Amino acid sequence: MFVRRFDVVAFFAVLLWMLTLILTPLINQWGGEKALHFMIYLGVIMQAMAVLTVLGRGNGWRPAMLSVFPILPLAWLVEFMGSQTGFPFGRYHYTELLQPQVGGVPLLIPLAWLMMLPPAWAIAARIAYRGMRGLSLRLTRALVAALAFTAWDLFLDPQMVAWGFWVWRQPGAYFGIPLVNFLGWFLASFFFSFLLMPSSFSPLASNFLLLIYALTWFLQTFAQLFFWNLPGPALVGFLGMGGMFLWAFLTSRYATNGP
Repeated sequence: MFVRRFDVVAFFAVLLWMLTLILTPLINQWGGEKALHFMIYLGVIMQAMAVLTVLGRGNGWRPAMLSVFPILPLAWLVEFMGSQTGFPFGRYHYTELLQPQVGGVPLLIPLAWLMMLPPAWAIAARIAYRGMRGLSLRLTRALVAALAFTAWDLFLDPQMVAWGFWVWRQPGAYFGIPLVNFLGWFLASFFFSFLLMPSSFSPLASNFLLLIYALTWFLQTFAQLFFWNLPGPALVGFLGMGGMFLWAFLTSRYATNGP
């Protein structure tokens, strides 16, 4: 069943998202804050569409929808709980800049979870030890996926706070972000991954999702260094996401060429 490794529709979906990210800082310089907000929305939507397209074309549309769409209500729920109670991320609140909102949570935020969890799943599927079976394999994949997803937040949170999209009640040690936030990201993404991560990915889905993870890593690093003036998060995020991608790459190479 899983034989295709390349698909023109998936390729163009990823290409359009990548072009959106490349154009974002340029359009911000030309159009200012309103243009930036528009490009942020467009970038999230385009990446979510690319992820859905890749999964649908690779694993089949029904399995893709069953694994991906529950992320939206679950992500909204954990963000609503977090912004109202401080659990599991710490005390924060969203500003009025991201609209529309439901219960104080911008609707764009669950889409952001949807756009990056499947790429983190692909990283975990490459890394998790193939000799495992059943519950041990599922737990290991969920743990690795949570690490891969949380590594992305090393870029994301400082950037979104710098842009004024959310505010921490007590700024913390990581460029103003409290460390408990990353524990919250890890716990929530572990839970989502344990519940929803597919048991397997086609070569097509796996390759394109890994590409999306790698492009996110590279483009975030480049943009934060040269456009957003965030060299600290750029360096740490480069090491975090880059380390996860390198781990997946070396594991795959060993599985192919090793004894």
